This record gives sequence, structure tokens and C-alpha cells, in this order.
Amino acid sequence: MAKELVLYFSVYGTAKLVAEEIAKQTGADIQEIVPVTPYDGNRDHYPSLQRLAQREHDEDQRPAIRDEIDIAGYDRIYIGYPMWCYTFPMIIYTLFDKYDFSGKEVVPFNTHMGSRDGGTYQTIRELEPNAKVLEGLPVEMSDAEKGVPEAIASWLASLK
Repeated sequence: MAKELVLYFSVYGTAKLVAEEIAKQTGADIQEIVPVTPYDGNRDHYPSLQRLAQREHDEDQRPAIRDEIDIAGYDRIYIGYPMWCYTFPMIIYTLFDKYDFSGKEVVPFNTHMGSRDGGTYQTIRELEPNAKVLEGLPVEMSDAEKGVPEAIASWLASLK
């Protein structure tokens, strides 16, 4: 049986909710992608987070990841994130710059407010040409907050 890991980055907790449900349904290990410099998780400050995310994107920044992530023993790695500026947060680029996913199955999932995956699943295929990138799961943010166990179960079944 393949060893699985759920990696996720979440500021407002919606990607975390999806990640936790995936881990629960698959029995996968789970680890948060934590930035060295934390982001403000207060939704009342969203405009500030949006400006910061746009600046990171425009300047092609690579925010540092605080903790080492050991992917060596895993065959399938689910990678989750919220959509920022119609793409994934720049810390996800850091993840792909720092770690080699060659020979692994990478399974993306994301939360969004209308942009679905924004082309990020294809971007992952381009960044990790030696990994097998499976069909991802985009989850609308409000749905993630309510819980989507059935949608996740259906998606996971489609990956088999």
C-alpha cells in the first residue's frame, strides 16, 4: 500500500479543513506548510493580505518555509492551498523549488472564491515534469467551511 502525505498551506483555515478531511478519509499523514514569517489570519484584514499576496506575486518572491518537510518516504502527496491572485500562494512555489517530487504522485487541491484552480494544476505539471500529477480538487471557500466529505470521497474514488 502506498504511503500518503497531505501537505497544505492555509491562512484562513479553509484549505486546512479540506486537508484534514482528505487525511481522515485516506489515513494519510498530514503536515502544514508553515511560513517563517506568518501571515495575518484575521479576515477583517483581508485587503492587507491581498496587497501582500499581490506584491509577493509581482516580485516573484519565495517566502521561506519554517519547518523541513520529509517527502522521501511517501508515494502519493496531496498538496493543498488557497487561491491568491488567481494562482497559488508564492510559498507553494517555494515548496516546488525546494523539494523534488520526481517519481511521486502529486495530487493538488485548493480552495477558491470563484477561480476554481486558476490553471495551477497545469503549473504543477510544468514545475514537476517527473512527477505524476493527478486530477485536482477545487473547493469553493464557503463549501469548504461547511464541510465537503461527500465531494472529497467522490474525488478520492475517481483517483483510484
